[in-house]
Amino acid sequence: MNEQSNIAVNADSEPVAFNAALAEPFNVLIVGVGGQGVIMVSKVLASLAQAHGFEVKQSEVHGMAKRGGIVFSHVRFGPKVWSPTIPKGEADVLIALEWAEGLRWLPHLKRDTGVFICDTKRIVPPFACRSRKPGAVMRYATETAEQVSAYVSEAYAIDATRMAEELGNDRAANVVLLGALSTVLEFSLPEWERTVTSFVPKKTIAVNSAAFELGRAWIAEAKTSSPTGDVAATPAPTHTPYTARLEITEAWCKSCEICVKLCPERCLTLDADRIAKLIAPEKCTGCRLCEWLCPDFAIRAHLDTEAAVMEAAR
Repeated sequence: MNEQSNIAVNADSEPVAFNAALAEPFNVLIVGVGGQGVIMVSKVLASLAQAHGFEVKQSEVHGMAKRGGIVFSHVRFGPKVWSPTIPKGEADVLIALEWAEGLRWLPHLKRDTGVFICDTKRIVPPFACRSRKPGAVMRYATETAEQVSAYVSEAYAIDATRMAEELGNDRAANVVLLGALSTVLEFSLPEWERTVTSFVPKKTIAVNSAAFELGRAWIAEAKTSSPTGDVAATPAPTHTPYTARLEITEAWCKSCEICVKLCPERCLTLDADRIAKLIAPEKCTGCRLCEWLCPDFAIRAHLDTEAAVMEAAR
């Protein structure tokens, strides 16, 4: 594991037990940005709770969140649930698929007993850059896991996206976090596995199952290695210079021209076959607008540091 980006704080609690006498609804808040799978996480949890006979209320906001906007989902379950939304300061668990979104929603978590599980993934919007040049200083949350620990009783900062990438599918990061969540809530492992596999595409069951187990294993290791909460600092966002590189899958491009029209640097065009093409790579800042806005996932931006380029050339 990458000790600098996978951190457990105050990780010495037992799974939360549920029973029919649960007086108040149990509240789980899932937050992130468009394209990360926030809604899938909430549906898995809601399905599990419903299978146990709990009344379940789920509320979500994702309207304009296509590829990069804010997404959040409330899941409440218990013998009786009246409201679908979680009051501020009443979330028992906060699951965040993006670091800044996790920090933004911290006030909704119970201060004394809340559990915070967050991917260290940082999705920095283009307008957070103080200049348009690659490597520019960004206005982005700089809080570390150590600082967050002062506000919650139990916290996990997991580099779930990197873990999923190593499995061959970065979109499985949300399932890595589900694996982590499964160690916090007292639903049986077979129930978790059966429910997760029912919500993922059949062709991705193997990689998602591996991601789920990876999340569980990481939490188990974290609780063993950091029983007292002694941790290293979470790295703050860095401003290492990089070179932007676009990967365009021509077979997926539908010639909609969204990327061309909305590119801030006007460095994209459609070629003779009406396929998106980068015509001015020196102008590309790696802002990722084209990647986030492409409805067919045909564009992916890579921000290559000098060290990464040298490593790839070996």
